[in-house]
Amino acid sequence: MKTHSLIWATVVLGAAALAFGSSGKVSVGAAAPSFDAVDSKGKSIKLEDYKGKYVVLEWSNFGCPYVKKHYNSGNMQSLQKKYTQKGVVWLTIFSSAEGGQGYYPNAELNKIAAAKKMSSTLVPDPEGTLGKLYGAKNTPTMFVINPSGHIVYMGGIDDKATPDVEDIATSKNYVAAALDEALAGKAITTSVSRPYGCGIHYKN
Repeated sequence: MKTHSLIWATVVLGAAALAFGSSGKVSVGAAAPSFDAVDSKGKSIKLEDYKGKYVVLEWSNFGCPYVKKHYNSGNMQSLQKKYTQKGVVWLTIFSSAEGGQGYYPNAELNKIAAAKKMSSTLVPDPEGTLGKLYGAKNTPTMFVINPSGHIVYMGGIDDKATPDVEDIATSKNYVAAALDEALAGKAITTSVSRPYGCGIHYKN
């Protein structure tokens, strides 16, 4: 049994490594890459500003069917609201290049966020700086960073790699599980998974 578990863990970690690329920039247990950015309302933000808090990084594209699955159902907004009310910082990042599919000017991003009743901070990344820094390839891709600035979860939002809203009810939400366990002072059961969704349209 232990041998089988070890083999399975190796397969999962290997798949996740392929999904995030082989640059080695990000891994569970490593310090999260630092960054400076400007949110959709013009406020400068730094990862270091959130030291002492849990931080969720969510790569998004409102035109992606896999993202629509979680927003049209209200699932993503529910997660944002639940955990930001517990003091978690939630950053929703848009790495699509300007003029490409998935890109929105700041005013439009803010309008959409208000209509969707989002509780996260929106971070435009049209140059792809943050996305490439973290090796994000799909939307949605999720990271959880602990108060000391280390990555404790990276991968998909859940275990049902489909665009079907109906699958949410029976899926295991890895991000919610990681946050619940971490906030309770417990070890995170699943700290890495293979992200799924639409490819990010980076600037060439």
